[in-house]
Amino acid sequence: MKKSIYFLAIYSLFFTSCQKNKEENVDEKQTEKTFCMNDQLKKSTEIVRISEQPIYEQLALSGKIEYNENDLVAFKSLLQGVVDRVNFELGDFVNQGQVLGVVKSTEVQDLMQQKRYHQSQIDLFRKQIKTKKELLNDGMASLPELSEAEHELQAAQIELDKINTTLKMYRAVGNGQFQILAPKNGYIVQKNMSVGQSITSDNDDALFSISNLKQVWVMVNIYASNLQYVKKGDFVKVRTVAYPDRMYAGKIDKIYNVFDDNEHVLKARVVLENQDLNLMPGLSADIIIDKNTTAGKAFAIPNNAKVFENNKEYVVVYTSDCKMETRKITPIASNEEYTFVSEKFAPNEQIITKNALVIYEELNK
Repeated sequence: MKKSIYFLAIYSLFFTSCQKNKEENVDEKQTEKTFCMNDQLKKSTEIVRISEQPIYEQLALSGKIEYNENDLVAFKSLLQGVVDRVNFELGDFVNQGQVLGVVKSTEVQDLMQQKRYHQSQIDLFRKQIKTKKELLNDGMASLPELSEAEHELQAAQIELDKINTTLKMYRAVGNGQFQILAPKNGYIVQKNMSVGQSITSDNDDALFSISNLKQVWVMVNIYASNLQYVKKGDFVKVRTVAYPDRMYAGKIDKIYNVFDDNEHVLKARVVLENQDLNLMPGLSADIIIDKNTTAGKAFAIPNNAKVFENNKEYVVVYTSDCKMETRKITPIASNEEYTFVSEKFAPNEQIITKNALVIYEELNK
């Protein structure tokens, strides 16, 4: 009887255990789900093929957008005076010959008085010459007297011409005023001129500066430790703090072979086209240069394809809309565009770059 009870207990325990395992397996099958990408998600998802590429690293240098000094025109007054009118503001586009301001000047007033004086002298000499010619015909004047009067007329005319030329150069407009005209087409990039301001011809500060801004300079800071990586003619990419997602392509066209005393750096110059005027002088910029290395080849993962979790990096490998997997990667080098990894991938294998994090989370639910 005891043996029967013992075997019954063993059988009952075994049956219960099998039943529990069976239920767990059923639960696992019921909870196991396959994630499939729907049409809406796929429209916004980017999938790229990865390939083995030569490993190259990049050097990121700091710099600043500056005016093209070969295009910058700084205006300084040739005369003293007081600003009576200003017709422009900082940032305005102006056309060559446009009146930018009017200045009252005692020098112009003096020139105007001299002009009136010489004009009256000329009128007087002409009358005298007419009279002397009549007297000469009557025998009451000599030829040398007539010649002397003609010489005085000629001298007065020369002085008047000189004054007229000077007034024209100064753009005098009467009442002791002269105009300041735009010397070229461009944007007002500096302004030190306001109504009531006294200006002098010996002032070192320009009243204003004009540049067309269609082409700007990027001045690059190169520290001594990076000199080996920077050469004239190197192609670079420039990114500003104002537009961090936009890259401008250029190349180093000049290296200034003297260290800057204040910043303790060597300066290099990149000339960039600026047709949309987004490269504003004064903006800080990052300048990215490819390093010349011989590190071999590795599979290049676009940086926007990486997913970070617990200090590890992963990518989502795509086979079909319902067949995707996460794969851990081990970086060995990187640059602005790619991370080079030690793992190998099958030919033409694809990974997800946009929406990688969303799909990664769905696959790991």
